[in-house]
Amino acid sequence: MRTLAPLVFWFGYCWLSATAVTGQDTPTNPLEKFPKVVAVVNGQTITRDRLAQDCLKRYGHVVLDNLLNKKLILQACQAKNITITQADVNEEIARVANKVGSNTKLFLETLEAERDITPEQYASEITWPMLALRALAADQIQVTEEEVQQIIYSEYGPKVQVRMIMVSQSERAQQLHAEATAAPDTFRRLAKQYSEDAASAAVEGLLPPIRHYSGDDQLEKIAFQLQPGEISPVFQIGAMHIILQCVRHTDPAYPNAQLLPMIKQRISDQLRDQRLGQAADGIFAALQQQSQVVKILGNRELEAKYPGAAGSINGQAISIDRLAYECVNRHGREILRGEISRHLLQAGLQARGKTVEQNDIDVEIARAADSAGFIKNDGTPDISGWLKSIMEEEGATVELYVADAVWPSVALKKLVEDEVEITQEDLDKGFQANFGPRAEVLAIVLSNQRTAEDVFRQARENLTEQAFGELAAKYSVEPMSRSNFGKIPALRRFGGRPILEEAAFELQPGEISGVVAWGEQYAILYKQGESKPIVQDFEAVRDELVTEIREKKLRVAMHKKMTEMLTTSQIDNFLEGTAQSGEVVPASANSAGGTALMPIQGRQ
Repeated sequence: MRTLAPLVFWFGYCWLSATAVTGQDTPTNPLEKFPKVVAVVNGQTITRDRLAQDCLKRYGHVVLDNLLNKKLILQACQAKNITITQADVNEEIARVANKVGSNTKLFLETLEAERDITPEQYASEITWPMLALRALAADQIQVTEEEVQQIIYSEYGPKVQVRMIMVSQSERAQQLHAEATAAPDTFRRLAKQYSEDAASAAVEGLLPPIRHYSGDDQLEKIAFQLQPGEISPVFQIGAMHIILQCVRHTDPAYPNAQLLPMIKQRISDQLRDQRLGQAADGIFAALQQQSQVVKILGNRELEAKYPGAAGSINGQAISIDRLAYECVNRHGREILRGEISRHLLQAGLQARGKTVEQNDIDVEIARAADSAGFIKNDGTPDISGWLKSIMEEEGATVELYVADAVWPSVALKKLVEDEVEITQEDLDKGFQANFGPRAEVLAIVLSNQRTAEDVFRQARENLTEQAFGELAAKYSVEPMSRSNFGKIPALRRFGGRPILEEAAFELQPGEISGVVAWGEQYAILYKQGESKPIVQDFEAVRDELVTEIREKKLRVAMHKKMTEMLTTSQIDNFLEGTAQSGEVVPASANSAGGTALMPIQGRQ
């Protein structure tokens, strides 16, 4: 588990004040807008001041940077007499909602439910700065009709699908080319066996359909010159030697005239947004060079010199209270939920007479490092390398990483470790899943039963691998199987898709399954064969399996325990305006698996 992912200012959560559109400031003591007690957990209180400090520790520097950036944007807009009105913001939100096939109300409700962004935050923290930057960079983001037409041709014009063999050695490439040209039907086998591009080799060399203006002129030119079945000469891109075999050409499918204006607008918007991201770097660099920015937060010398200030830009100060308010306003709900969980974990440990020791913390960090692939040459976890990556990539200090990720994980493990049991059945299934045979299949995935039955009839009438692959390319609604002529990653036993796995392993090579109901979709499988297990000795991998299964079972038990504690505790969350009595609710009343909270106003 990682914490404090870095935010990208102009495309992520570019945190501005709630009054960003008007440029007005918040009250003198903005924190007073929040209640003094923000939550009560089984009788224990969490105060506003405590929450503000927690938010400042985790997000203070990020929010301060964005507040300073906000002032830069405002000053730049004022200098150019640019005004972004509330009407402009509302119109842009409606446009974005329409672009994703929604109305404004539903779009904003979805943002709040799924990404914890309130409508006010989305308007002032994302939409307003984007419009402001667009206005400031207007002369740098113009889109021409020629550029739009070029992309239309790329998207809707002719395409070609090819298989590819890519190797690093010239002699090896010439040898494979000779073999392929002597027997073109072996190209897919050669690609699977020898190509050094793992992604395409896994699907017998198939590449996604190549379009004009796709970005690689040489590959594109050679691919379009080939006829179906024809093999290209060996050519070089960078250090790699490449051979292509044409599978098929696809005719253009241009949109009708009625849809063309909408498509042009979409393309124009995409190009403009791409250029806006590039232009923003230059705008900020120029604004920062022209401005006097002082970051006081975290600098002890400056904090002593300017008490109560978090930073300033061109002489305009941002107070600590204002920064604390912004941190709570934007991240308070998230941090408060974490504090509520921490209170419950501490109470659970105390009730069972357990404690989290430093050794437990060290063991968990080592486990996380190992799991993330940070391993030394001697095979032991590279803890220092892992912690360095947390600090550099996630923007977190070690102290916060331990507090937010390691300690809760250790605490939950201690609460459930006595409940986890590994059976022989678990080990047998784990061995099959990890080291057993794999079923190599082609798949056609359909969205309704009637179409599936019709495709099954066609597949049965011409039962060959090539014909089945053509049907997949024509009918499958699943992108991978459609673009790869039915080829999907090999299926393993106990891999999490039991219905498909059972159907695949029952088949003999060259057979097709019936129509398999799979969730809300329907699948037809063609069996190519099965791989032979490399590991035969169960005892040789027993310890590895025990470790893996124990960890998986621990994670499941930990999630269940946390959900149980949250559901059965008395929690008054005044920041979000919710409360729960601590009574156990039926599973049907909380199908999402989260806490069952009700509005405080409606609590009896």
